[in-house]
Amino acid sequence: MDGVLEKSAVKRVKQALISNGLSTEITVLSESARSAAEAASALGIEVGQIASSIIFKLSDQKPLLVITSGRHRVDTELVADKLGIDKLDRVDADYVKENSGFSIGGVAPIGWTNPPAIVIIDEALSEYEVVWAAAGHPHAVFPSSFNELKSIANATALVVGA
Repeated sequence: MDGVLEKSAVKRVKQALISNGLSTEITVLSESARSAAEAASALGIEVGQIASSIIFKLSDQKPLLVITSGRHRVDTELVADKLGIDKLDRVDADYVKENSGFSIGGVAPIGWTNPPAIVIIDEALSEYEVVWAAAGHPHAVFPSSFNELKSIANATALVVGA
């Protein structure tokens, strides 16, 4: 996987880690980590340790980022209710790329070209000492802790699914 660390999206994530005072190294996987299951398999960890970045659109068209545990899906009605809004709208690949600067399969919780309006982090991730998030490419990930990820992503902790 030569060249992954030279991709501009991966460099943005690395710079965001450095800007937050972290020395976390980005790991390049030989296998794709497009899904939580693929990432967990490649890392030899539980799927729940994968911090998946899922993007939704708010009624004002601004992005909402939900960093969720790979062990479940986001309950959009639950999250909308907790945020006091009508609904979360699904988005397409163009919206993801335009707003985050990342392609689907490599969306990182940090290093966005246009930061999300709201960031939520799944409380289920707090059950793990180490969680892994995408680092801007389907073959790139970085380790973190729940509290560290919550802090650097400027996220609010919520239960987002079951």
